Amino acid sequence: MATIGFIGLGNMGLPMAINLVKAGHAVRGFDLSSDQMNALKDSGGEIAGSAAECAESVEVVVTMLPAGPQVKAVYGESILAKVAEGTLLIDCSTIDVATAREVAGQAAEKGLEMIDAPVSGGTTGAEAGTLTFMVGGSEAAFERAKPILEAMGKTIVLTGDSGTGQAAKVCNNMMLAINMIGQCEAFAMAEKLGLDTAKLFAISAKSSGQSWAMTTYCPVPGLVETAASNRGFKPGFSAAMMLKDLGLSQDAAEQVHAQTPLGAEALQLFRDFVDRGNADVDFSGIINMIRGDGDF
Repeated sequence: MATIGFIGLGNMGLPMAINLVKAGHAVRGFDLSSDQMNALKDSGGEIAGSAAECAESVEVVVTMLPAGPQVKAVYGESILAKVAEGTLLIDCSTIDVATAREVAGQAAEKGLEMIDAPVSGGTTGAEAGTLTFMVGGSEAAFERAKPILEAMGKTIVLTGDSGTGQAAKVCNNMMLAINMIGQCEAFAMAEKLGLDTAKLFAISAKSSGQSWAMTTYCPVPGLVETAASNRGFKPGFSAAMMLKDLGLSQDAAEQVHAQTPLGAEALQLFRDFVDRGNADVDFSGIINMIRGDGDF
């Protein structure tokens, strides 16, 4: 079992850290929210007074932070200055590829192994320990990280060198956004055509229109038990987070001159949805905007 410093105990980070505790690891956590740190303490973890203290005298540091600037700041100002020689660094944040590679390069200059390991699965997957990890880094670092990631996830894939984990995440979430919008448009149209949505689901779930957005996360309530639509669109993955990831996807597309017209349109639709006051609504709640139901 390892001694782990976990920085960033938000909606995703806290259940991930708790799963590490459940697996028998010694986990010391830090977050700007004292409530989140106390929740970790109540679950058997320890708490630190700062990010720097969290990174001291541990074998592994895991970070789950909001965006690239926070990752760059926490690693540059706290972690890299404090970690012991041989500490493995795992960043599970979803950030831009360039920042992931820059921070990994800074770690390498200090002789430290680092992987970018963004996740898919939302808060439900974080709580259940069934996340998918997309891992960019060396094979040696991947093998070291695997036992740690296995305590938090079910599918763990080495995608290539540093930054490719982030590339996989933004490509995946761009597809998810486009798929979800397609589901929302089809179900909203079915309702206006007088077609029972349960009948459409029964047909399309077994036909060419099938996708994860339908069969696991259907935007119409009452059809799929795991869907946020059954909980009043309480977020498993918020519209604000999807907007952030779509922004990252379009930045990446621009940098490499990739053509992503549907990705660009999805970004605009989610920007409109968030601007209407729905930042904290689950991303599948965009069906209400597509229906023309107004804000909720």
